[in-house]
Amino acid sequence: MKPVTLAIIGDSAASGVGDANDNGVNLGWSYYLAKSFENPLVFINVARPGAQSFEVLQTQLPRVQLHNPDICAVIVGGNDLLRNGFDPEQLHKNLRQTVRALAESNTLVLMILLHDPTEIVPMPKLLANVLDRRVRSVNAVTTAVAREFGAVLLDTRKITNIYNLANWHIDRMHPSKIGHQRIAYEFRKLIADFGFQIAEIEVDHEIKRSKKNSVLWMLRNGTPWFLKRSIDLLPAALLLMVIEGARSFISRKSNQVGADLLAPKFIKYQDLETTEISEVKIS
Repeated sequence: MKPVTLAIIGDSAASGVGDANDNGVNLGWSYYLAKSFENPLVFINVARPGAQSFEVLQTQLPRVQLHNPDICAVIVGGNDLLRNGFDPEQLHKNLRQTVRALAESNTLVLMILLHDPTEIVPMPKLLANVLDRRVRSVNAVTTAVAREFGAVLLDTRKITNIYNLANWHIDRMHPSKIGHQRIAYEFRKLIADFGFQIAEIEVDHEIKRSKKNSVLWMLRNGTPWFLKRSIDLLPAALLLMVIEGARSFISRKSNQVGADLLAPKFIKYQDLETTEISEVKIS
């Protein structure tokens, strides 16, 4: 049986955050997918929590290209949108160059659309509107690139009961063990259509985290992450909330919906012709 090389590049959603084993090592959906291959497998995961699209293009991509992967997951965009200087045009440029390089090497590219974080993370309405625009912008970029290069696209929002909290880590931003397994399950179905031999992936019952361990995790990991992102995003968020408030006021006065300030229309979703399925998260 022909050996298969599976590579993973991207951010924390790709590195496995939310699914650590007893030794603190993140496993994640790519681990469950990799161990289910019946083909001899070379598995490479160079994804890193906090990575943005420029790092994926300039640093991670060259590392996996050395191994000529048959399949490569490109999971990035969540960290780009959380930054003060978020630029969807630059994200599009970085992501397009990354996927084009892989496609030119006949690599099957896997991509994911972001879920709607406002469904599971309580936040002020104006901030939710700003975040929603950024998430939709990232998804528009991902959709356009996936369509252009024939990537396999997994749509988080189409998974049944995806916003059930059992699918999400304590931080509500990353998949839980169950959530990662469900992503692997969906990707397995898509990849099998391309002739790869992959066994069924079972979704386990997640062991409940004790309240004490949950509090400790938030103190050690969640709070520092939140503070770091807040310092970076807060100035832009405040400005954009002011703009959002003005936009809503003008819209009510004119009975017209204003343009999406942060969601350029790279592609109409209804025109999407790439293979779709469901699921995942943001880092």
